[in-house]
Amino acid sequence: MSYGLLLLRVVVGGIFAAHGAQKLFGWFEGPGRAGTRGWIGSMGFRPDWLFAMLVSLQELGGGLLLAFGLLTPLGALAVTASMVVAVALVHWKNGFFVGKGGYEFNLALTAAAVALAATGPGRFSIDRALHWDDNISGLWWAVGVLAAALVGGMLAIASRRANRGAQI
Repeated sequence: MSYGLLLLRVVVGGIFAAHGAQKLFGWFEGPGRAGTRGWIGSMGFRPDWLFAMLVSLQELGGGLLLAFGLLTPLGALAVTASMVVAVALVHWKNGFFVGKGGYEFNLALTAAAVALAATGPGRFSIDRALHWDDNISGLWWAVGVLAAALVGGMLAIASRRANRGAQI
């Protein structure tokens, strides 16, 4: 089981960290800070620089936390909140399947992150080395991650709508 959790953490965390690096540094053919700021601003988030930095750090930082198994529920929360907003604003309207721009991939990554909050990071993790893993994993941690991500994501979306109304 520990090897499976290690593989899951490194792959899922790595995917999120790579997406964050695209947004923050322009790595892997990403948009970088300026492109991310423009994209976030086009969706009505204000201040655009703050929300662009937030999503970049959620994905990069949350992904690294998951990959290393450090503060695993916090990493899961960061990436799950990012996915709530991505699904609601970008992917939901395209349906389920990723081939049409749908939310299938986002849902799989979110399920993996929340599952890691439930199971814990496993034997090969910093949380285990620090003897934290038994205290920061379990069903209620997963429920808390999912609930906080939904609330946080919806608050971010609501702030966008409030800002859009104020601009008119």
